[in-house]
Amino acid sequence: MPNMRMDKNPMPEQCPNVRNKNFLEVTTGYTEEMAIDEAKRCLNCKHKPCMQGCPVSVKIPEFIAFVAEGKFEEAYQKIKETNALPAVCGRVCPQEKQCESKCVRGIKGEPVGIGRLERFVADYHMKNVKDEITVPEQNGKKVAVVGSGPSGLTVAGDLAKKGYKVTVYEAFHTAGGVLMYGIPEFRLPKDIVQNEIANLKSMGVDIQTNVVIGKTLTVDELFEDMGYDAVYIGSGAGLPRFMGIKGEELNGVYSANEFLTRINLMKGYKFPEYDTPVYVGKNVAVLGGGNVAMDAARSAKRLGAENVYIVYRRGKEELPARAEEVFHAEEEGIEFKLLQNPTKILGDENGWVKGMEVIKMELGEPDESGRRRPIAVEGSEEVLDIDTVVVAIGQTPNPLIRQTTKGLDTNKRGCIVADEVGKTSKAHVYAGGDVVTGAATVILAMGAGKAAAEAIDKELN
Repeated sequence: MPNMRMDKNPMPEQCPNVRNKNFLEVTTGYTEEMAIDEAKRCLNCKHKPCMQGCPVSVKIPEFIAFVAEGKFEEAYQKIKETNALPAVCGRVCPQEKQCESKCVRGIKGEPVGIGRLERFVADYHMKNVKDEITVPEQNGKKVAVVGSGPSGLTVAGDLAKKGYKVTVYEAFHTAGGVLMYGIPEFRLPKDIVQNEIANLKSMGVDIQTNVVIGKTLTVDELFEDMGYDAVYIGSGAGLPRFMGIKGEELNGVYSANEFLTRINLMKGYKFPEYDTPVYVGKNVAVLGGGNVAMDAARSAKRLGAENVYIVYRRGKEELPARAEEVFHAEEEGIEFKLLQNPTKILGDENGWVKGMEVIKMELGEPDESGRRRPIAVEGSEEVLDIDTVVVAIGQTPNPLIRQTTKGLDTNKRGCIVADEVGKTSKAHVYAGGDVVTGAATVILAMGAGKAAAEAIDKELN
């Protein structure tokens, strides 16, 4: 019989006033008993509406049915049929806007905790099962993948299973892309990402780090000199945007990209064990309201900032970040300064941040995004006592690839133009993820990679 409890099993987590001083994972995961109990809330609907919200088409009711029976490894294998990174997706996917938003149980109560169950199953597998990976028989075709983020890893894994010789080119010294440099340790432990990458290597995928495509090698050289049959570009959106206000050149102003990379990839959170100091003053302002802004603010708090503010020009209802991340940030003592917009950053005589002027906003009619347009309230300026500013208002693709690749169409935002399966204007070149859509979610990037892998295989065969 289904468990007709109206709410999800609560997710165990660290106390807010403890976790905001460490980089250990915030949530600690379900026990076996909790997972089984939660799985029994699933009604196993005939039409499987939850699957309609999953970009990689995980067979959700089927894997949950295995969990309900205590068959955790069978559940993991069912997920892996379509999802290459279940431990990652179970932690960072916005399930509330995807699979769980379609769950019938959510009509009169809370939906089934699909993401929590996916994480449990993946963690169970990593703790209890040693992967026995068989290298597929090679088909004689070679594919180059640019970028080792979620989109690139998905393409690499799917094509390797089909017998392609796949080489992944990564600009940084560590593979994993945004999963490694962009998401804090307390949300996505790095060893989880590296475990998934190790599995890919075991399948024969070659990962070359410290290779900047567009500089070390061009896309054209991958074909002409390296002999690849197809190239997939999944290089993400790593070029930060700034507001263009006075004072952004001051010491103490970071892009969120730099701030999080220094903390994550350069192990700044382990200073002085690792000699990567990250300057964080007493009063930190993070500009923006998305998940990256929440990550930056919560990281600043953990690095010792006394006061951390999210400065956002709209209201709480318009915050684009996941509700869970906003809730956790509030619990950890992050202060939200909503309906405020920075107008200038103030500096001292030595060129360091010493304050920030903001102006109050009010919401007008909806703009092209569907959200109400923020309008400045004249004469409402005030100065905040700030000594560090992190700008987290979005990112665009790095221009190197588009500037060095002949015949590759891009749009006015600098994103590569590709169709629904990732095919670009250049023969045998595919692209997907943030380099096509602009900054989006991990699971959407994976979905794009999955579609492109199928299209590449179809074209080359």
